Amino acid sequence: MKYKWLNQNKNSDLILFFNGWGMDESVVKHLVCGNYDVVMFYDYNSIETDFFDKYNIEVYEEINIIGWSMGVMICAYIIQSYNIRADKITVINGTLKPIDADYGINPKIYDLTIRGFNENSKNRFVKNMFNSSVPSQIEKIERSIDNLKNELISIKNFAGKFNLNPIKPSKIVICNEDKIIPAKSQSKYWGIAPNYDAGHCPFFTYSSWEELL
Repeated sequence: MKYKWLNQNKNSDLILFFNGWGMDESVVKHLVCGNYDVVMFYDYNSIETDFFDKYNIEVYEEINIIGWSMGVMICAYIIQSYNIRADKITVINGTLKPIDADYGINPKIYDLTIRGFNENSKNRFVKNMFNSSVPSQIEKIERSIDNLKNELISIKNFAGKFNLNPIKPSKIVICNEDKIIPAKSQSKYWGIAPNYDAGHCPFFTYSSWEELL
């Protein structure tokens, strides 16, 4: 996976943000970082990273993890594999079983998406992330169709390979108008009702990272 520092100012607290499939910083670059250093993980064509070899995050007083969509499963893998100290965990519109008939996207639908993936598929997905018009900055995401399709395949292969330890989120956001990972599937997994009025991508209803914690 790739990573990018969105804020690196030697603050005392850190946010590790695990983005959703197909995305880059466009979905969150408007969020005010405030007193947090923020690093974003994305592009899960590989699920491995050298980030934790390059950076000692234990120097931070507080380590916060935010996982969105497919990033919820990925953050659980990272916590488990790299033994990350997570002081707070926020999960947004995702589960640890995101490709699942009960707890995520139906596998048949996911496979059909891979099989017929093209530019129209990408545009339809982006539109379905919102319960209103698509923000202009989202339309400017520049990732190739091959890259996006391969990421879909990589996520599917990963989802069927690893047994993930449960995580204990300090905050769970389930949006009632999620058209990507059905809210009822998320509710079944986490055992709570939908609790936020938005579509799959709720970030444009927030103004700062701190609001997500």
